[in-house]
Amino acid sequence: MKRILALCVMASACLSLAGCSFGFVASPDELYSLPQLPVQYTELTASINELLNDGAEYAAPVSGSNIQTVQMVDLNGDGTEEALAFMRRSDDAKPLKIYIFSVRGDAYEQTAVIEGSGSAIYSIAYSDLDQDGRLELIVGWKMGTDLQALSVYSLKGKEPQELLRVTSYVKYAITDLNRDKRQELVVLHTDPAGGSIADYYTWDRTGVLSLSSSARISMTMAELSNLGRVKSGMLQGKIPALFVTGVSDADVQITDILTDRNGELINIVLSDTTGVSTEVYRHMSLFPTDINGDGITEVPAPAQLPSRGDADGEPCYRVDWESYDSNGTKTAVESTYHDIDDGWYLVLPSTWAGRIMITRGSSGQDEMAVTFSIRGDKTYPAQDFLRIYTITGDNREIKAVRGNRFILSRQVETTFAAELLAPNSLWQYGITEDQLRDAFNLITTEWLAGDN
Repeated sequence: MKRILALCVMASACLSLAGCSFGFVASPDELYSLPQLPVQYTELTASINELLNDGAEYAAPVSGSNIQTVQMVDLNGDGTEEALAFMRRSDDAKPLKIYIFSVRGDAYEQTAVIEGSGSAIYSIAYSDLDQDGRLELIVGWKMGTDLQALSVYSLKGKEPQELLRVTSYVKYAITDLNRDKRQELVVLHTDPAGGSIADYYTWDRTGVLSLSSSARISMTMAELSNLGRVKSGMLQGKIPALFVTGVSDADVQITDILTDRNGELINIVLSDTTGVSTEVYRHMSLFPTDINGDGITEVPAPAQLPSRGDADGEPCYRVDWESYDSNGTKTAVESTYHDIDDGWYLVLPSTWAGRIMITRGSSGQDEMAVTFSIRGDKTYPAQDFLRIYTITGDNREIKAVRGNRFILSRQVETTFAAELLAPNSLWQYGITEDQLRDAFNLITTEWLAGDN
């Protein structure tokens, strides 16, 4: 939906260069001439240049997924894209400007401008909040080093109308928690008493977007800003929820779960006794996700595994993934071992619970190995039964099939291989090659464009 204006130039260039496929021969002068933009785009460029020559300067949003200086978006759903230019006029009382250009006939004309105060346009998002076919603009204004204000604008009338203004926020989410087919806003910020709170803005019967309720959250806003995430997901029964995760300086991860109950925002994992979420675990760069593809969001709960007495290196963790119902009751879904450094994880058979140890270390040049061992006791020592290798370097294909190894996955610069060791075939809970392949997964990196 959104395109940088420069892409139009590239598209025109491609069309011009593709002319030879239509059966005509271009002269050398024609081949080396610059492509001609459609009239509307040349006039749009001229209008923007006029603003620049009159003292404006580009001021692209500094965060979020939309950070271009000129963005092409179909705001009113008519199939034609409007152009939005993000600028600053330093000598104005409201120096930050979002100029909106619409197609009139064969040309773009400026039809509206949104003005704001602050040091920068922090972010811009587009969403049809009220489901009327037109996009609202959700604008974050940078007011200071650690202060942002939030505004929601409608473009239904001749002038932009500010539907909502929040004077301070850290993060926000656009979501439909009450399942009314319209989008609500959940805004996270510090309350006047110094705590942390989530404000729930919904549509009332008159079509006004207003604060309907609030819920306490566990983490500080600093912990939410520090590697934190706000993710829309689902509880059991496909009930919408927001999973809010913060990370403390001590590498502790706190997750709150927000959902709508009878029109009110509630935190279903907030303890009545402690006033803090019950979901507090070691931070391992794992966040709530649908780990098993069942449409329900699970929360990771790492648990340290016992290690071999002769093993060096960092401790290893089993990750128990748990789903929740709307009352905050959790259900174990599955357990995994995540080798985050090497980019893979293994779904652990339930029969291995309490019976295995895991160690990770180098197994040679350009090789890392994770060894799974059957736990021993005072009579019998631990026995290694499975080893998974991460192999890089020029000889990785040869190393991946050395001895009894077999390949699990090939990537551009890495090959993953495994080896079933002798104790595996004797252990009643041993694994087969096919079972191992089914349980082995690559970790996909979630692309984050920044906060809105």
